[in-house]
Amino acid sequence: MFWNEEMETMPREQLKELQGERLKKTVELVYNNVEHYREKMDAAGVKPEDIKSVEDLSKLPFTTYHDLADVYPFGMASAPVSECVRLQASSGTTGKPKISIYTRTDLDVWTECSARCLTMGGLTKDDILMVGYGYHLFTGGLGAHQGGEAIGALVIPMGGQATTKIIDFLIDMKVTAIACTPSYLLHVAEVAEEMGVIDKLSLRISFNGAEPWTNEMRQRLDSKLHIKTFDIYGLTELCGPGVADDCEYRTGLHIWEDHFIPEIIDPNTGEVLPEGSTGELVITSITRDGMPLIRYRTRDLTHLEYEKCKCGRTHARIQRFVGRSDDMLIIKGVNVFPTQVEAVLLTVPGTTPNYFITVDRVDEQDTFQIEVEIEESYYSDDAAKMEALRAEIKKAIKGVIGLNAKIVLVYPNGLEHGMGKTKHVLDKRKLFG
Repeated sequence: MFWNEEMETMPREQLKELQGERLKKTVELVYNNVEHYREKMDAAGVKPEDIKSVEDLSKLPFTTYHDLADVYPFGMASAPVSECVRLQASSGTTGKPKISIYTRTDLDVWTECSARCLTMGGLTKDDILMVGYGYHLFTGGLGAHQGGEAIGALVIPMGGQATTKIIDFLIDMKVTAIACTPSYLLHVAEVAEEMGVIDKLSLRISFNGAEPWTNEMRQRLDSKLHIKTFDIYGLTELCGPGVADDCEYRTGLHIWEDHFIPEIIDPNTGEVLPEGSTGELVITSITRDGMPLIRYRTRDLTHLEYEKCKCGRTHARIQRFVGRSDDMLIIKGVNVFPTQVEAVLLTVPGTTPNYFITVDRVDEQDTFQIEVEIEESYYSDDAAKMEALRAEIKKAIKGVIGLNAKIVLVYPNGLEHGMGKTKHVLDKRKLFG
């Protein structure tokens, strides 16, 4: 199904021309209205007239979170605050939040992109969509909500409610679609199992994002809930959920290139990498009025595929993220991504993919601890059984990551199950200068 078939299936040459036109207008907009961008472009020796097509994109300087922080709150705005109608912000990082402001047109564009993503996953006006993301500064709740309403689905704004209440609504309202984080959806499934009501759910599709997740997690959700899961992607700084999503073939996230231009760069040198290379995803927004961002470094590590998809869409596909360039842990000289831990746990019977990594430095040596939550049906007072499970986890982690970790078993539901982004890592070494 398509929400905007003409745009979603536009031939790539035509799409490239459209990108070039919109890029030129965006560069002129920020140069003329955002002092920070004007100073950065002047320092790089580039003027708006130097940008004639997409090929000139690499001439422009990058934008990072630090740029947003340096001119917080409204220094990156290209429209007067009086012309903006919405403010959203990141759900919590160190330092100041990442602010995004929207004009009425920006909200229309965001709604269009969200509706495309939800339609691509099969949502129709006949569905009942429960939104389990938080309804606050975080973009997840309103982003999914407005896309669902545009399609004509009945939308239930449930973010922030108790899990048992959510399950009651899922059953009573015969909800067919849900939008929430993958870890929270798994928690909902586990609680529904404990309540003995999982077979009473009417869910058929889900839209999961806001945190990295693996194919193993997807398979578990598909199997446990008898649904089809879709990976939705977005960043507060660019608009929110709706930047990209899976289609029915689930071979990558179609990024709406008529609104966003993606690049892959070497995260260390900033060099644009050849097509097919894995590196850091950089995105330029080309249809925003309130706060467009030029070459925004997402820190997400992936690669792009450009061939036409079997679904008929021509827009590039973002492949599964392998981590982030800024949350990669280096432990005893070994690169470790938290998603590797999740993938391992999903292969060990008796564990859930809920975990918490603590890295520290004791006597100048790195320490590596993983707290692992045990499934309700497997938890036991039998010390020998628990020790055998601990040893199995330790061996599996060593086999994939190459490091010995201290494994701490946690009772069922003993770790955080948040509706927003679940924190999985504490690196205490960062506290010591």
